[in-house]
Amino acid sequence: MITAKRDGGELSDAQIDWVVDGFTRGIVADEQMSALAMAIVWRGMTRRETARWTAAMIASGSRMDFTDLPRPTVDKHSTGGVGDKITLPLAPLVAACGAAVPQLSGRGLGHTGGTLDKLESIPGWQADVTVARMREILSDPATGAVVCAAGADLAPADKRLYALRDVTGTVESIPLIASSIMSKKIAEGTAALVLDVKVGSGAFLETLDGARELATVMVELGRDAGVRTVALLTAMDTPLGRTAGNALEVAESVEVLAGGGPADVVELTLTLAREMVAQAGLNIDPADVLSDGRAMDHWRSMIQAQGGDPDAALPVARHTEVVKAESTGVLTRLDAMGVGVAAWRLGAGRARQGEKVQAGAGIEMHAKPGDSVVAGQPLLTLHTDTPDAFAGAVAALDGAVVIESAPASEPGELILGRIG
Repeated sequence: MITAKRDGGELSDAQIDWVVDGFTRGIVADEQMSALAMAIVWRGMTRRETARWTAAMIASGSRMDFTDLPRPTVDKHSTGGVGDKITLPLAPLVAACGAAVPQLSGRGLGHTGGTLDKLESIPGWQADVTVARMREILSDPATGAVVCAAGADLAPADKRLYALRDVTGTVESIPLIASSIMSKKIAEGTAALVLDVKVGSGAFLETLDGARELATVMVELGRDAGVRTVALLTAMDTPLGRTAGNALEVAESVEVLAGGGPADVVELTLTLAREMVAQAGLNIDPADVLSDGRAMDHWRSMIQAQGGDPDAALPVARHTEVVKAESTGVLTRLDAMGVGVAAWRLGAGRARQGEKVQAGAGIEMHAKPGDSVVAGQPLLTLHTDTPDAFAGAVAALDGAVVIESAPASEPGELILGRIG
């Protein structure tokens, strides 16, 4: 199989089923699977191969079923970015519109933040929820949304393979990325799915063509599995909102639910909510639900349902340092990758799976591209519990901030395209 794929051949359904099952059970060695993954990176996969690989990953574990719930199910998945807190206001908003939102999320790695890390900054909140408890929460009309960690029996082949790909230079493969994401999303039992595929310096895919290819493959995989699936392509050259971190992003999300918050976070939240509501077959405008306070009510109920206290004070970092504008003009660039790496170095992210993160660490952004700034005014506030991290964070911001006397162009659009 390794040599066949290395030489450009196609794997049969039986071969794919055998190798995924064998790898999951330990019959296929890590060295063999890493060689096959590298051959797939080089040679790619056909649509049939990718669909079968995804099905085999799903079959390696259990598949949840929420078809008996009294409300339609719909979920969202983001490919990850900087300041991407959208799940936090989005899940309760869509639940308040009448859908059930079973969202299995992950923790951050590298410069991209993790939804579970953000929510775990809320005192008492627990990421681990049993399937029985998920069903209870989703059925409750006052809550209707769960954001939690995936169970060990959900696509276990993907968990093993992703860990292997991460250390063998085989992450960058559209078929393997698509099957990794979609195997978990299909296995979680949602009837509909909206994908947020990020594009730009702070995203996994920096080009629109690459993001469109990934989005197309994932939409096809979802629909092949009977899940109504659409994808939005959204910009990630600049961080979303005005915070990057954990507790900092929770606070900003609560601002959105209260009717305020940064315009870009509100825009993307409502755009994704409208897509999710439409996929769920509901006739309601999420903007009305956000403005009248119902989304906030569902947020509070959602946090309480998983042991959290929505009224508790959020963690605050022990040390801060301000980065000031070096000149007067217009901020024309605030690079998402630079900000993401700086937040990671401050303690908001992790270099390896399993490392702890600092709940209060991160970055506040006092200006965004298009804003006029004056020399000496605060541009960023860095937050950390470990002041030795400031030097590395500032170094990561070198070249990430550009101020010009006049902007060459207006900031770009947030929504770049739609697939499906």
